Amino acid sequence: MIPIRDDAPRMATPFITYFIIALNVLVFFFELALDDRSRTVLMFQFGLVPDHVLGLLRAESVSVVPAVLPFLTSMFMHANWLHIIANMWSLWIFGDNIEAYLGHFRYLLFYLLSGLGASLVHIFFNPNSEIPSVGASGAIAGVMGAYFLLYPTARVLTLIPFFFLYFTWLPAWLVLGYWIVVQFLSGAATSISRPASGGGIAFWAHVGGFAAGAILIKLFPRRTPRYRFGGWG
Repeated sequence: MIPIRDDAPRMATPFITYFIIALNVLVFFFELALDDRSRTVLMFQFGLVPDHVLGLLRAESVSVVPAVLPFLTSMFMHANWLHIIANMWSLWIFGDNIEAYLGHFRYLLFYLLSGLGASLVHIFFNPNSEIPSVGASGAIAGVMGAYFLLYPTARVLTLIPFFFLYFTWLPAWLVLGYWIVVQFLSGAATSISRPASGGGIAFWAHVGGFAAGAILIKLFPRRTPRYRFGGWG
């Protein structure tokens, strides 16, 4: 199922969502401008490599900054066009409502913490992986986890490719619930087929981000509406 748009009303201009999308796109175009070798070096320097992070805990000769900085930088890098389009489209659909609920600053903090949670879960299930993990999908999964709890009955226009292209409106709980179940089952399958090796799609990062977002949205205070002339906003 591919979400196209939702019908939850936008209550405020999602400036942070716009900023995150723009930053991801700018970084991706920078990646495209590099030759293959330089891009590979960039991925290993700023992508999240679980073995590098755990090297700190094993007291190996691993520098702190190169091992820790990718927790942030990896959230703004993408492997290819399909990767960034899918991520930014999902953020465009679900991010505005969560930003309106939390307020701009808290939403940015929520987004980054969700990405951090996703990275930690990815490392837990792939501790020996030397493959860099990149992408905003973990943080965006956090946004989706929050949306799942806050707006379960919102309708999502969904493309269902089943022999032919079929568009239908489905409740958000079904669309997002189906997505996270698929991520969990896919993560379990990859752990069994190639335990702790990493590589491919970081399914466990998606699961971790979704769980982090669902937890954090219950801990973060809701934005206090401000009265504007003519009504509340």
